[in-house]
Amino acid sequence: MAVGTALWDELLQGEELAYLNSEPAREAETAPLPSDLPAALRERLEARGIDSLYSHQAEAWEAAARGEHFVVTTGTASGKSLAFNLPVLAALAEEPKQRALYLYPTKALAQDQIRSLDELKVKRVKPAIYDGDTESERRWQIRKWANLILTNPDMLHIGVLPHHDRWGDVLSNLRYVVVDEAHVYRGVFGSHVGNVLRRLRRLARVYGADPQFLLASATIGNPGELARSLTGLDFTVIGDDGAPKAERTVALWNPPLLDEGLGQRGSALAEASKLMADLVERGLRTLVFAKSRRAAELIHKFTAERLGDASALSPYRGGYTPTQRREIEQRLFAGELLGVSATNALELGIDVGMLDCVISVGFPGTVASLRQQWGRAGRRGHGLAVLVASEDALDQYFMREPETLLNRRIEAAILDHENPRVLEGHIAAAAFEAPLDEADAEILGSEALSRAAEHPELKQTPAGYVWAGRDYPAGRFGLRSTSPDVFTIVEAQFGSVLGTLERERAYSTVHEGAIYLHLGESYRVIALDLASRSALVEPFTGDYYTQTKKETMTSIDEALRTEHRLGLELAFGRVSVTEQVIAYQKKSIRDQSTIELVGLDLPQTSFETEAVWYAPETDQLAGLDEMPQLLGTLHAAEHAMIAILPLWAMCDRWDIGGLSTNLHYQTGRPTVFVYDGHSGGVGITERGFQAFEGWVEDTAKMLEGCPCESGCPSCVQSPKCGNLNEPLDKAGALELLSRMLAA
Repeated sequence: MAVGTALWDELLQGEELAYLNSEPAREAETAPLPSDLPAALRERLEARGIDSLYSHQAEAWEAAARGEHFVVTTGTASGKSLAFNLPVLAALAEEPKQRALYLYPTKALAQDQIRSLDELKVKRVKPAIYDGDTESERRWQIRKWANLILTNPDMLHIGVLPHHDRWGDVLSNLRYVVVDEAHVYRGVFGSHVGNVLRRLRRLARVYGADPQFLLASATIGNPGELARSLTGLDFTVIGDDGAPKAERTVALWNPPLLDEGLGQRGSALAEASKLMADLVERGLRTLVFAKSRRAAELIHKFTAERLGDASALSPYRGGYTPTQRREIEQRLFAGELLGVSATNALELGIDVGMLDCVISVGFPGTVASLRQQWGRAGRRGHGLAVLVASEDALDQYFMREPETLLNRRIEAAILDHENPRVLEGHIAAAAFEAPLDEADAEILGSEALSRAAEHPELKQTPAGYVWAGRDYPAGRFGLRSTSPDVFTIVEAQFGSVLGTLERERAYSTVHEGAIYLHLGESYRVIALDLASRSALVEPFTGDYYTQTKKETMTSIDEALRTEHRLGLELAFGRVSVTEQVIAYQKKSIRDQSTIELVGLDLPQTSFETEAVWYAPETDQLAGLDEMPQLLGTLHAAEHAMIAILPLWAMCDRWDIGGLSTNLHYQTGRPTVFVYDGHSGGVGITERGFQAFEGWVEDTAKMLEGCPCESGCPSCVQSPKCGNLNEPLDKAGALELLSRMLAA
């Protein structure tokens, strides 16, 4: 039943409302069920009320029938699962000895999919989940009888491929590989997964199979490119969404301004909880997305306090048991819950039924992610989608320029499977799985074979390069880091491992005294052991956070591309970054004032990465070339560009670093560097190089529209910055960027 806009109209008023509009409804475009659909499968679909397909589902069926690899990239709740399930289920129903492998980025998504498959009950199709939670005694049974196996890339990497002798029957009969939520596989994680999928293709070929790859993704700017980067194959892109779409009201909500000079605004969490309480009071089923576990819990708490009753409310976040999460999902699906505050764990494709309203607290980092969240609002009737802004630079930019957000093209997902730091481990893993020879270049790439010849633990034999170590190399590294040199973060009381960090990040993140955030919870580092590469932490409830001061030097190793753009010489290439953390500040959460500066004695770290850099011309710096204004201008431009780059490459600002200097020893001129924060680089700054003009234009717009004073941290502050005492001249940065654009 459609929800009347009058239910929320009176709420969307006042100075906080920065934008209000509606997106029109869209009728479905349908096609009949395929005539060659197996009778048993047709019966099961019709029993569930499915007597036709959306046009994109029919297009996927036809592409699969032609033997093509496809990627379907349509909106939230558009039936992407059925698009890839139909050809798989049809094949298994006709020939149950064939096998299909489904890959999901989270265990919850695999659980959600197997529930749907079990409900279909297609004869001769035997689905099963094989992941880290699968009991040991069931694993051999699944390998033997299941013909549709749901797992994740981590298990494929470490639990399946190195032990392929146990999976011979699966690999020799592997007909389909499904990769759902493919947009998640970007950056470092995606670069690793790209190698894991190539190793899978290679082993399947060893066993005589050549599986068809079916991918599903949220809407992204480069679905075909992403699919090819992940697999090395050419794909048919299915992007014309035939699913119906309900009318949706879109609102941008900016918390009230408390201090005009500093640009300080009210709490986004408090505003979100106020909106949520008002919507729940009106009987509207509302989902709030927060960026952290702590934020999700606080929104739940604030909303419950406003309503005086939490019976229809629940938070949803990581850290809950699978049973707890499933109970919340089922209660939300059944309509028992009216208000849920969640982390982005619910952003992916878990089916939670009909929702009226979605509130995103803070821009989630990409337009693709925001659209994914908003897509859950009003699935079957008029919906409401709200973005509540934080004080972050991008959030405030979008509040001033809403059309820049709402009309923006979806970002491209970037990965680089040939990143040398990523590739190194996968070459060894592949050689362990089967000897590497020249024929493997077709799947693994020529770079893999070149590096195999230089790998110290590979031995050349008549059969090819083989692993000469004693352990199995896949066990040495995970899929979320470019560096094998990692520190382990351990919770002191119970000894539980919270996570790992590369050495180059550890010194600035888990130094002694640091406040470390893990899944939204705060911990204080009580000891950093450089010898054992571990950090000991304890829960922290104080009212300050920490920020490091570090000295950074960037050396140019090789300029790969140099072009004259925006009136200056722009370069992209390889650099070496050397950092030393020398101190940290304790800063008040309430007003960001400095409480204390504490010195540190930590070693230097160095890593090689990719960067884009430019040296402004003399006329572009006219009137800005006196110190300290020159350094402040360059520093602010660097920070602002780092803040905007996620709009051009799907990444987080923590994935990017930078350096600005009034005189670089290699260029001999004032120079600004922006670099990938991961060893080897993962294509982020290369994307910035390609889109330099648009990147600079967006940065200038952000600076130009900010009403705050020149030193405003919301525009020019960057989480990567460790140069706490350097000036930040926003006005100078705007002048410089404007002159570049004028050129």
